[in-house]
Amino acid sequence: MWLRVAALSFGGPAGQIAVMHRILVEEKRWVSEERFLHALNYCMLLPGPEAQQLATYIGWLLHGTAGGLAAGILFVLPGFVAIMTLSILYASYHDTTALAALFFGLKAAVLAIVIEAVVRIGKRALKNRFMVGIAAAAFLAIFFLDVPFPLIVLGAGLLGLLGGRVLPEIFATPRGGATASAAVTDELTGPAVKPTAARALRVAAIFIVLWGTPLALLALWLGSSHVLVREGVFFSKAAVVTFGGAYAVLAYIAQQAVETYGWLAPGEMLDGLGMAETTPGPLIMVVQFVGFLGAYRNPEPFTPLVAGVLGALMTVWVTFVPCFLWIFLGAPYIERLRGSRSLTAALSAITAAVVGVILNLAVWFGLHVAFGVVTEVHWHGLRLLVPDPHTTSWASVAVAAAAFVMLFRLGWGMVSTLAACTAAGAMLYLLQV
Repeated sequence: MWLRVAALSFGGPAGQIAVMHRILVEEKRWVSEERFLHALNYCMLLPGPEAQQLATYIGWLLHGTAGGLAAGILFVLPGFVAIMTLSILYASYHDTTALAALFFGLKAAVLAIVIEAVVRIGKRALKNRFMVGIAAAAFLAIFFLDVPFPLIVLGAGLLGLLGGRVLPEIFATPRGGATASAAVTDELTGPAVKPTAARALRVAAIFIVLWGTPLALLALWLGSSHVLVREGVFFSKAAVVTFGGAYAVLAYIAQQAVETYGWLAPGEMLDGLGMAETTPGPLIMVVQFVGFLGAYRNPEPFTPLVAGVLGALMTVWVTFVPCFLWIFLGAPYIERLRGSRSLTAALSAITAAVVGVILNLAVWFGLHVAFGVVTEVHWHGLRLLVPDPHTTSWASVAVAAAAFVMLFRLGWGMVSTLAACTAAGAMLYLLQV
């Protein structure tokens, strides 16, 4: 059943959660509406991909640890196979005209999808002027001042904790369509696990060992400066600090993987996001593509293909093992976390900041879609991205505009928009060659 959920889960976290709700709540009736929203709100509190964590949580609720492992792994498996296959083809045939034409329109369509995510999340999170101000401050901080994403999240969370005590009516924004006081009314069908310190320490120890052992062994063998080790460390950090859902994770990863580490180019990051949008499973599977290319281009002592596969495996491992840790460790405490007003206020502020961060991602993507050359310059302490107008790609602009019309005016779905823009972009690209 979880493979079926994964195979039908296209279109980012919102689409994946909708598929789970339809199958688990409406069709199978395995969990109630209240229990589903209760689990979703808990997963919203966590760093990392909320859709995969929700699948893991419900699997744990229904069938214990084995159910959680099965649900979480099977939810990722179809996307993992698809992205691995596409990554190998991309690295091997990226310079061919056919593949370049295929991704030409896909990049432009992805820009419209990211903007749509800004609008969707913004409508839910920016309920008042104060929240709009937090989003604007987050955008200015990351776009012009190059403030690291973790610091923005930390600052927003602290502001929410303090503001929730002074102005609770502003910060206590409900999440996931459920109110902060909503309670679970149905009986649990899963394990009755008592939240004890001994259990928490045992779960933490097991998953921290699983999380860190491959990374430690590679560091001893290849050295701490090897690309596989650097990828493991970077994506481990991303798994801990990236609150706010998949698009927030992508904003942080795009900034670091492209600008700091140089593992791939901005256009290639768009290609990877297009792959993740058009294949089943979590959107965060784009990290697998990033890990593959980073290692493929720095393969020593392996062949490029072997290094790429190892990079993809390392990236997926350190990205998703923490997801299981957060669920198995925190699920027994969910009722206590659910009733915390301070935590709700902090989450509301973080969500508002994430809107600004995703807007930064949209502007960054938009500049690289529309212009062939974008130069980073520093002026009086500000970081500015200056496009070269002579490198404007009017074909990309046209495809992006068409994608906006399809999504916002015609109400097309994400998959149909991507398919139409990919086909149109391919024809325009081939006409230019």
